[in-house]
Amino acid sequence: MTRGGVHHIELWVPDLSRAEDSWGWLLQTLGWQPYQHWEAGRSWRLGDTYVVVERSPALSAPEHDRHRPGLNHIALHAGPPADVDTLAAEAPAHGWSPLFGDRYPYAGGADHYAAFLVDRDGFEVELVAS
Repeated sequence: MTRGGVHHIELWVPDLSRAEDSWGWLLQTLGWQPYQHWEAGRSWRLGDTYVVVERSPALSAPEHDRHRPGLNHIALHAGPPADVDTLAAEAPAHGWSPLFGDRYPYAGGADHYAAFLVDRDGFEVELVAS
């Protein structure tokens, strides 16, 4: 445990099955392990940190919009550039679409190799090369 480090991230999703397909594939491919499983949610753990996707009955809107105030995206270390390329190529089969594809892999700048993806529910992830 690192003082000030991330304990967990919880995403409220409109469709648990879609989230489990997209986030479960991505996180497990990056080395996260299934952690918790309940009727309305799932989680995956890496070290002391875990990510939750949950279909909460308290949702106040039917979809996520990364352009509204709140969460814009999650950035994850994804290994060397070749691993980022593999993830970006495989992601569409798991519900992810590329963002800024015309500038891949340098959409974040000339010295920043990354894939920017968005899932079917509008959640963005940035896969950053080491």
